[in-house]
Amino acid sequence: MSSAIGALIGIIFVIVIVGVVWWAIQQLLPLIPLAEPFLTIVRVLMVVVLVLIVLWIIIVLLGVAGVHVPSPFH
Repeated sequence: MSSAIGALIGIIFVIVIVGVVWWAIQQLLPLIPLAEPFLTIVRVLMVVVLVLIVLWIIIVLLGVAGVHVPSPFH
């Protein structure tokens, strides 16, 4: 049970860190002069990369807690 609590705390910690990184990138992105199509492409790529990172970390933490989650990242 304590590993599940540790995994839950780890997931919350990861989500907070990713949120801060996302906020920082969103604040710095307007400083880069990009045309509109490229700006949209960069934002979409950022979302995809951050979602993959969060999913991978959550799967790893749940695996540490003993919850078997089939991973598509193998």
